Amino acid sequence: MGNTDRLAQLSEAGVSIWLDDLSRERLRSGNLAELIRDKHVVGVTTNPTIFAGALSKGEAYDEQIRELAARGADVHAAVRELTTSDVREAADLFRDVYTATDGVDGRVSIEVDPGLARDTDKTVAEAEELWKTVDRPNIFVKIPATEQGLPAITRTLADGISVNVTLIFSVERYRAVIEAFFSGLEQAKANGHDLSQIESVASFFVSRVDSEVDKRLEAIGTDEALALRGEAAIANARLAYAAYLELFASERWAALKKAGAKPQRPLWASTGVKNPDYSDTRYVDQLVVAGTVNTMPEKTLEAAADHADIQDDTVTGTALEAQQVFDRLAEVGIDVSDVFRTLEDEGVEKFDKSWAELLDTVRGQLDSAKAQS
Repeated sequence: MGNTDRLAQLSEAGVSIWLDDLSRERLRSGNLAELIRDKHVVGVTTNPTIFAGALSKGEAYDEQIRELAARGADVHAAVRELTTSDVREAADLFRDVYTATDGVDGRVSIEVDPGLARDTDKTVAEAEELWKTVDRPNIFVKIPATEQGLPAITRTLADGISVNVTLIFSVERYRAVIEAFFSGLEQAKANGHDLSQIESVASFFVSRVDSEVDKRLEAIGTDEALALRGEAAIANARLAYAAYLELFASERWAALKKAGAKPQRPLWASTGVKNPDYSDTRYVDQLVVAGTVNTMPEKTLEAAADHADIQDDTVTGTALEAQQVFDRLAEVGIDVSDVFRTLEDEGVEKFDKSWAELLDTVRGQLDSAKAQS
């Protein structure tokens, strides 16, 4: 690596580096503290898949499982307690970062039960419950950007709760998310909340777009189609950034900003590269722009630290070129709206399945703890 600190360059370019992983093992071993210290990590995101993985391996949760079993906790209560304990501990670890960045970073995200993704009222109730349970100012409650999620995002922000909007795939849906954010802050202001204390990020998913589009391009199989492989995801993210610049230049935002609001930052999610033919840092170095977040799995973080090619800004001014990619995708026969619909459905389904696995794992652990006591 020489003496080039690529992650420092990325931070200096205005990109906040978050880790897309959390486990008690990571907290207890000091690994997370080390990443904060040495790898410029200023936040952590979790999701049901990450928790399911963490809970199914290692002994870190055994003692708490035994206590929960002894108390006769049901599986849902147990999962909540296990996951919120980790998030609370991580939030405390990031507290200094939170203070140093005036609340912008030092954030830990926890997701509402993904089974509620199509139910607005239950999502709002669960978001409030999580916010109260974790009881730390530097968390984000994650709410998926489904059609039913949009009003839930507005209502949660209106209650003064910081939100990480997740599972955004299309620019069209992203515009609706910003709309929901503006409405939420306007209502929060009317409800007497201090807008400077409400933070939000919009998690725009990257690698999955290439995975889905590439699969369809290969099925079409023409030279024109094959030439477009690996183009869609970065173009999509760059168009999202152009939409962000446009909507945050509006009078509506100017009024909120004047009232103390901070912008909802675009967050690049799903930045681990799935295709071995592609550079493993492409969703990092091609999406460098100030005022954004990149949340990386550890493998991507290590790759970026080792060999990412960090330039100052690889996004601003690229919208025209990015739009041409989408025009060409349409010409070769890619139905882009179907791609995004498929990705959203799969995203919700995947987290739902992970949640079910999480419940099963904990149910098994509770049963075996009871049997041993």
